[in-house]
Amino acid sequence: MIAACALLSCCAKKAPKVYRVGILSGLDSFAVIADGFRAKMTELGYTEGGNIVYDLQKINPDTVKERAVLNKFVTDKVDLIFVFPTGPVIEAKEITRGTDLPVVFASTVLEGSDLVESALRPGGNLTGVRSIGMDVLAPRLEFLLEIAPKTSRILMAYQSDYPPALAGLRLLRPLALARGVKLIEVPIKNLEDLRKNLAARTSSGKIGVDAVQMALDILTQSPEGWAIISGFAAEHNLPIVGATELQVRNGAILTYISDNFETGRMGAVLADKILKGAPPGTIPVVTPEGYLRVNYRTIQKLGLAAPEGLLSRAKEIIR
Repeated sequence: MIAACALLSCCAKKAPKVYRVGILSGLDSFAVIADGFRAKMTELGYTEGGNIVYDLQKINPDTVKERAVLNKFVTDKVDLIFVFPTGPVIEAKEITRGTDLPVVFASTVLEGSDLVESALRPGGNLTGVRSIGMDVLAPRLEFLLEIAPKTSRILMAYQSDYPPALAGLRLLRPLALARGVKLIEVPIKNLEDLRKNLAARTSSGKIGVDAVQMALDILTQSPEGWAIISGFAAEHNLPIVGATELQVRNGAILTYISDNFETGRMGAVLADKILKGAPPGTIPVVTPEGYLRVNYRTIQKLGLAAPEGLLSRAKEIIR
């Protein structure tokens, strides 16, 4: 009799909750964010294949595919969506509107994107880790001018319908003007626009620029966009100020940005709070720390010099 009661008691216990998390990585250069997220979730007690299951989807800029993935997450009734960078996050907000499905974003530009009510109290079903891209536009410009002080014209190609890119330009224009530098703006709607503009500069024999600074958008940050821009810069011996760690490793002279792996870890802390019952809209958006990364090898190849003071501030130096 006692054994039977014990058996019934065990059967009556609820099976442990298994959380399902949909992860959408919208750009290869940010994909390591997902690694940081899962690593921290493990530290927080979530065992992959045990009490948590991930549906990780990696897509390079493709709105149709992004929307399909996000809609599937909604249909599958995942417990939480973790998404990055800005473009797919904007899609996630729209697709989950009117639901209680929590969304945690990462490496997302808040300025100009209308994603949250405020960083302190984001509201709705979103919170996350913001991009410091807007914060570091000025330092990137200053670092470029330390390395290449004769720079007077900086090419900046940008996606003309992408709010963060436009917000970044509004910030950078007066800063460049104050430093006696002219921004050569190249608005594009697609990568073919970019190819045509740069090809025309090359064929004219007068490219009209001394350096390149990467914009805060999806098109130019895509692998194909980076290949076009970096190819143009290499052909004409132009320094590039990158926007990602990957770009510095692939030829940009420097970037000043947060650590993607650490950004993912910060996102996991927010996700843990939500899975334990906290409403996402009440959890403040967090901001990662920025780091200077320098490709000294490329700087030397271009015949430029990096001041020791600048190198001493770098978290990473590629030699």
